[in-house]
Amino acid sequence: MRILSPAKINLFLHVSGKRPDGYHDIVSLMCCVSLYDIISFDFGGGIASVTCTDPEIPCDERNHALKAAYLFFRKFRQNEGVRIHIEKNIPAGAGLGGGSSNAAAVLSGLNRWFGNPFPVEEIMAMGLEIGADVPFFLYKKPALATGIGEKLEEYPLKLPYKILIVFPGFGVLTKEVYNNLNLRLTNCKNNLRESAFIQQFDAKLLCNDLESAVISKYPEINEAKEAILKQGAAGVLMSGSGASVFGLFPDNDSAINAGTVLSQNRRWRVFVVDAIC
Repeated sequence: MRILSPAKINLFLHVSGKRPDGYHDIVSLMCCVSLYDIISFDFGGGIASVTCTDPEIPCDERNHALKAAYLFFRKFRQNEGVRIHIEKNIPAGAGLGGGSSNAAAVLSGLNRWFGNPFPVEEIMAMGLEIGADVPFFLYKKPALATGIGEKLEEYPLKLPYKILIVFPGFGVLTKEVYNNLNLRLTNCKNNLRESAFIQQFDAKLLCNDLESAVISKYPEINEAKEAILKQGAAGVLMSGSGASVFGLFPDNDSAINAGTVLSQNRRWRVFVVDAIC
């Protein structure tokens, strides 16, 4: 069995405050994009294990896909075993949700293989035990996420753009970003008008409260933003906690042309993708 595991981008990310449990409350508009890891399953053997084409990805208990398998079999109270292989195309530490997407793919894949023993709500709850973004990937629709990201409301996204993503060649730790965030400097609340989120999404609404905390430490991210804008993007934003930056282009040709130019920077990985709506 093979499953496509998509990346995501955050078109909007407002951090409204820190909770007593250490997490942060957010409001974020997220959609998946057509950049995929490929997850393969080989059942049997009595144990769960993970391998990956990217040697930088840990294949032990730190791996979200393996965490998902362990959690599923513990709840299922049956362990046939599964060997999971990840063909990695989504860069790690990129703000594109690769690890969370992999975990969601494993949970949904195992549930399907074993005849759907768990309802959607229970699989979503399992996902939340692994990470705040995992329920979004199980939801499989563009969504406005609140709480720590687990409260999802379907968003009828109309995104009349081609998306270009630049990964600047290094990852960023989400925990570190939130620890360095100064809530007094967040400003996306100014864009948070309810009317803005019931119309066709406009590039003017792009906003990410985490950008200031990340760019102050990693100026290369701002370099990537400026380079994308120079190529004619209607808007540009860092996705999630970084380090990837994406630009919205009016059509396929302009995005492809921009990608050709930006790919000349050998430190960068460049992807031209579509929103999965």
